[in-house]
Amino acid sequence: MESKSSVIKEVRKILDKNLELRGLRKTPERYAIINEIYSYNHHFDADELYNRMIKKNYRVSKATIYNTLDLLVNIDLVSRHIFKDNLAKYEKSFGFKQHDHIILDNDEILEFCDPRIQLIKNSVEEMFDVEIKDHSLYFFGTKKKK
Repeated sequence: MESKSSVIKEVRKILDKNLELRGLRKTPERYAIINEIYSYNHHFDADELYNRMIKKNYRVSKATIYNTLDLLVNIDLVSRHIFKDNLAKYEKSFGFKQHDHIILDNDEILEFCDPRIQLIKNSVEEMFDVEIKDHSLYFFGTKKKK
């Protein structure tokens, strides 16, 4: 597993390249946002990110947060999920393996990886003569009482 600092360096390089390609400015806010996201170890929504940035005295607007999240999703540095209630949740994605989610009634999100899903993907590709580029699988449930 790569160290956190090497992941951040690589993520910043990818961001640099994409900002240049799109003719966008390399603002300190964009880099602060990516650093903050890559310090998270959980899923978050835009308001949580905004509030955390404000508490750390960053001068960012909600529009900057949303626009930067859209950019980061488009360049595959962040994943966007709509788990329930039509609320977008995000998570860092560079350097992290494909995984799926279990969303519990208490809004807890569990992650899992099962190699059988890859077998299903391969079977579906063959059956329909398609190439699947990505997938998302969500299970919704409740913790069992012990």
